Amino acid sequence: MFICKIAHTFQGLLNKTRAVDFLAPLALRLYLAPVFWMAANHKWNPFDSESSLQGTIDWFGGSLGMPFPEIMAHLAWSAEYFGAILLVLGLAVRWVSIPLMATMIVAALTVHLDNGWLAISDSAGSQVAAARSILKEHGNYEWLTEQGNFVVLNNGIEFATTYFIMLLTLFFIGAGKYVSADYWIARKFSNC
Repeated sequence: MFICKIAHTFQGLLNKTRAVDFLAPLALRLYLAPVFWMAANHKWNPFDSESSLQGTIDWFGGSLGMPFPEIMAHLAWSAEYFGAILLVLGLAVRWVSIPLMATMIVAALTVHLDNGWLAISDSAGSQVAAARSILKEHGNYEWLTEQGNFVVLNNGIEFATTYFIMLLTLFFIGAGKYVSADYWIARKFSNC
């Protein structure tokens, strides 16, 4: 009986956190938005006259061998660019999660899968050892590693999978209360 009472008390304390449960989807949205914004602008920044989606189209069609590279590049860019904006606004979050998840699946399968799981590795073998040796001899290695280890991008599926899981969570829980357009729109039209 005593253990049951303690468990009930602790559960009651946990339940009080539901008053701020909007923080979790907000944190996910605000974490993912710059990830997709930067990915989109890496493909093409429409505000930069020097930028073009052609490099991405060529990469999709050439190195990756994707079918319809022009369409795929535009779809990936659009999902990431407009997805980032919608995530910040908390608008149509469940809907925009779908093309963003699809983008992450395509990225994981076409770009990252052959590289294994790890996105970053500080022990990638001979390449890291060679780079460290060159930097120690010809660079300022102490300054370069002052804030952390020298690592090599392994480019595995870790990040794409993590982003997919975060998007999947948003797909099921939505944008959250109070700090999202979805919440206020649903509240306004709940009696329709």
